[in-house]
Amino acid sequence: MDLNNNLAESDEVTALLLRWREPTAREELFSILYPALKRVAAIRMQHERFDHTLQPTALVGEVYLHLVRQNLVTWKNRAHFLAIASEAMRRILVDYARAKNSDKRGSGSILISATNLELGKPGDPLIEVLAIDQILARLALKDSRAAQVVQLRYFGGLNFEEIAEVLTVTARTAKRDWQLARAWLFTELVSES
Repeated sequence: MDLNNNLAESDEVTALLLRWREPTAREELFSILYPALKRVAAIRMQHERFDHTLQPTALVGEVYLHLVRQNLVTWKNRAHFLAIASEAMRRILVDYARAKNSDKRGSGSILISATNLELGKPGDPLIEVLAIDQILARLALKDSRAAQVVQLRYFGGLNFEEIAEVLTVTARTAKRDWQLARAWLFTELVSES
């Protein structure tokens, strides 16, 4: 897609977000953003256990149902929408992990990639979704913006420019927060192993 197409799509998404309360606007918005949401869901799901019953399409569907209920949100732009969608995706995976662990009394841990905390690094060592959620909660107590950067990058698939837009910082600041948070999280993950 060239720059003009990206700008046109961004303007169209913003216009649809302003009409969020209209069901047709929501449906049109999701049809435009579905490929981006599915890509992020597929990346998140590729590190789940092989027999996971939740598939990327179902995860995007769950996100859609969650977001449709968000009538009080004043959407700003595409990046803001994807940030909220990424948080919803994370919550769904964490809730799913909790339910599975509760069903099997802890024996069915749900795993995700941890090394380097990068999107889609096949073959990385795996950790439990619940463990990363707990570690992110600890990071949020120390540095809430860094935790948001990790959330948006790792779970949401946003690039540094989009993260900067959501958090109203520069892309350079978002990247620096990412590097610091990643080092802190890696230290925490190693100490828990």
